Amino acid sequence: MINLVDRCLEKGLRLTDARRIIIEILQASEDHPDAFVLQERARERDPSISTATVYRTLKLLEDLSLISRHDFGDGRARYEEADKEHHDHLINLETGEIIEFHDEALESLKQAIAKGLGYDLRDHRLELYAIPLKPQDAAQE
Repeated sequence: MINLVDRCLEKGLRLTDARRIIIEILQASEDHPDAFVLQERARERDPSISTATVYRTLKLLEDLSLISRHDFGDGRARYEEADKEHHDHLINLETGEIIEFHDEALESLKQAIAKGLGYDLRDHRLELYAIPLKPQDAAQE
């Protein structure tokens, strides 16, 4: 897969040093950082990167469909690359951890539901909000 910096260049985006740092950090993120976290990480490389620069860069990348914005119910917009392989999310309500997963049976079921309702599914997002099972709950299953 082509990296995010190269995809920005393909779209004609001018990459200032600050933008490049923000984009590289977003690309390297294995979590779903919000603007505050991105700014903290960017400032480790360049302390002059402002909050406004982070927000403007995120908005620009989102407008160009290079990143996806998620609202996982915690009041913070979180971001990830848009061209990652399709996956769904499970959000741990106790810790806030976001777990990416892919399940072929679930994908087939989503297609079947859309078809049964007379639609051709083109895109979707699925977010599951859960709490960890207690050891006694897991043993009962």
